[in-house]
Amino acid sequence: MYAKGITTRQISDTIEDTDVTDKLLPQIEEWQNRPLDEAYPVIYIDAIHYLVRDNGIIRKMAAYVILGINCEGHKEVLSINIGENESAKYWLNVMNELKNRGVKDIMIICADGLSGIKEAISAAFPKYVPSKDMKSFAVDLKTIYNAISEEEGRKALNRVSEKWSPKYPHAMKRWYDNWDVVTPIFKLQKIKSSKKCISKR
Repeated sequence: MYAKGITTRQISDTIEDTDVTDKLLPQIEEWQNRPLDEAYPVIYIDAIHYLVRDNGIIRKMAAYVILGINCEGHKEVLSINIGENESAKYWLNVMNELKNRGVKDIMIICADGLSGIKEAISAAFPKYVPSKDMKSFAVDLKTIYNAISEEEGRKALNRVSEKWSPKYPHAMKRWYDNWDVVTPIFKLQKIKSSKKCISKR
C-alpha cells in the first residue's frame, strides 16, 4: 500500500476500518501456542531489530525468531518473541515456553551472544559437560553432524562417546536415544554436497 503512494495515515485508517488486527490476533495466538515436536536436532535463535513508537517515544525493539530443524529435516518457525531488555530470566521464560509446548530435547542451540541465554539453556535443558570441557567437547560434536553420511556420523558418534563417556558417562546418552532425530541432518548434508557439485560444473 505504501509503495503505491498511500500515506501511512491512510494505511492506518484502512486497517482500523477493516479490523484486520482484531481478526488476526486469535490466529496469531493460536499459532504461538500450538504444540511442538518432542525433539529438535537444531534450533537457531536470531533477531530482527526495528524501531517502534510507544506513547510518542521511539524505542528500539527486537523480534527473536526461533527456527527449528525438525525430525524430517525441514525448517520450522517455532516462535517469535518480542524483547527489549533480555536477561537470563527472559530467556528462561522463552525456553520454558518451548518445554510447555512439548519440547523435551534439543541437540544443538545456535545463538549469537545473547545476554543470559547460556544460563537459561543450562537451567531449562541441563547439560552434562561442565564449562571447562565444553569447548573441546563441542569441537568433537561437530565431527558427528558434519559427517558426510549417516554411517560416518555413527562412527564419529562412537568415537566421541568412547572419548568422553569415561569422564561424563551420560553426556552422549541423548545422541544414542535420539539418533533417529539426528539422521535427517545427513540427508541435508548430501543435498548440499550435490548442489556444490552442480554449481562447480
